[in-house]
Amino acid sequence: MIILKPAPAPYIPGEKMEGLNEALTRQLPSGYPDWKFEDVSHSAGIDFIHFQGERSIQLPEDMGSGAAWGDYDNDGWLDLYVVNESGPLTITDEDEQLTKAHNVLYRNLGNGSFADVTSQAGVGFRGCGQGAAWGDYNNDGYLDLVVTSYGEIILYRNNRDGTFTNVSELSHIGGRTGFWSGASWSDYNLDGYPDLYICGYVKYNFDPDNQNLQTRQYNSVIPAALNPSTYKPQANLFFVNNGDGTFSEKAQWAGVDNPSGRSLSAAWCDFDEDGWPDLYVANDISDNVLYHNNGDGTFQDISHEAWVADYRGAMGLAVGDWDGDADMDIFVTHWIAQENALYNNLHTEYAEADIQAGSPMNFTDIADQKGVGQIALDYIGWGTALCDFDNDGFLDLIISNGSTFQVEDNPKLLIPMQLQILWNKNPQQGYFDVSSVSGSAFEDKIVGRGLAVGDYDNDGDADVFVVVNGGRALLLQNTAPTENHWLKLLLRGVESNRFALGARIKVYSGGRVYLREVGSGSSYLSQNAVGEVLVGLGSAVRYDSLKVIWPGGRQQSLPGGSADRLVTITESR
Repeated sequence: MIILKPAPAPYIPGEKMEGLNEALTRQLPSGYPDWKFEDVSHSAGIDFIHFQGERSIQLPEDMGSGAAWGDYDNDGWLDLYVVNESGPLTITDEDEQLTKAHNVLYRNLGNGSFADVTSQAGVGFRGCGQGAAWGDYNNDGYLDLVVTSYGEIILYRNNRDGTFTNVSELSHIGGRTGFWSGASWSDYNLDGYPDLYICGYVKYNFDPDNQNLQTRQYNSVIPAALNPSTYKPQANLFFVNNGDGTFSEKAQWAGVDNPSGRSLSAAWCDFDEDGWPDLYVANDISDNVLYHNNGDGTFQDISHEAWVADYRGAMGLAVGDWDGDADMDIFVTHWIAQENALYNNLHTEYAEADIQAGSPMNFTDIADQKGVGQIALDYIGWGTALCDFDNDGFLDLIISNGSTFQVEDNPKLLIPMQLQILWNKNPQQGYFDVSSVSGSAFEDKIVGRGLAVGDYDNDGDADVFVVVNGGRALLLQNTAPTENHWLKLLLRGVESNRFALGARIKVYSGGRVYLREVGSGSSYLSQNAVGEVLVGLGSAVRYDSLKVIWPGGRQQSLPGGSADRLVTITESR
């Protein structure tokens, strides 16, 4: 006799299902941090509103935008660049020039407030802006800026006097029309000049029929115009720095064009510690890709061998040593009902002899085991960061959530969601969602997109900026009282690229090793503070020593010192 069991009920986001998500929130253990993040946007002088007008229900409008922290004027205070979308894609050229929605540069005044210097700086791009990233491409010690959009790629050269010049054409980066999303800098060939990777999303084309053709996903109606699978992937670009102010596009030659991936974010990191930056690319509804740097200018796709070729809706990336075992791990945000991923790097699990013999690069997804998997089933995650918000020595997680589903009775609006912040108790117990005890910013619902972290007020803890699609951006100041200690490191290369992208730092304190890599992690269309590194030291009032492995392998050791201060390290010759 054959007994047929009824098919399981389909998963519907927001509904509790026994055995799946009826208790997604892990009960907070004792000792959780008394975090408070205060929205100080208004008092800080940041009055940024994303988008102007009504959505025309087209995919590019819903994907943006991002932000980037960087000290462009070298005054010791992080400045902020925020990307905008001028309005619906149906906007006329004339109206686009008149709209208030444009990219903005906020200069940090050092007193808790910012000034809008966009006009005098000359960086107020107008269009369907997506991402931004600071990078000193000409090695003059001042940060330049790249901006992506649905349309063009713009490179602004820092004139070192508070202004910028658009050198897109002169540098050979401009002149390429496409749907460009994430941007990431790295000196991949160790020649001392930063190179630039640009993610391409899809080959979008407007078709009125796609707005009328609809499918139903998770009880929501999705027009074909908003479904990325409707469109063919857009190949990625890789601009190799020639060292003379120009770039050569070599994505296909280097093997990183990823023509079958709908790419949104990319992160550079030396995952196997062979001295060469590797590249991980987050793709939407297509396999994620891990490219191993061969050291000869080319890359090898090792995605499947490394167990990270994940076919989900990947949006945001965070890279960091979440468990403190001295290798770099990967966190990926996903679309609804797909869970987020935490890829634990197994590099330190291999014996030293195996590493020297060239052991394979492997990761394993432990998201469910460590409390960051199922908890995300009801969310659509975008910007994210691995960051030690309470300086206890373990990297916490923050995630910007926001739906791509439209409000059913008002399709001009997208459904908002809550931000999430997860506390890393320790590698054994993993993460706990502390959003409900971290201030009102985590109670309100927004259509979150880009997210970037940086210590803008120089008080030794990380603050957060979030771009809200179609809404007012959030500057969240970390005001949590803590007795933990910290160390801020500012690295400057001499033989290496000036902002030390790719340098690895090991801080030794109290029997622990804290590993950080400059420039790793890309969030979503955004960039965390470039050129500086925060290390939480827990209860230690001093650190024992630190070591810097500069790009190219040169090692520099420094003696220990007191905590709670900024240490500037210049590469020794």
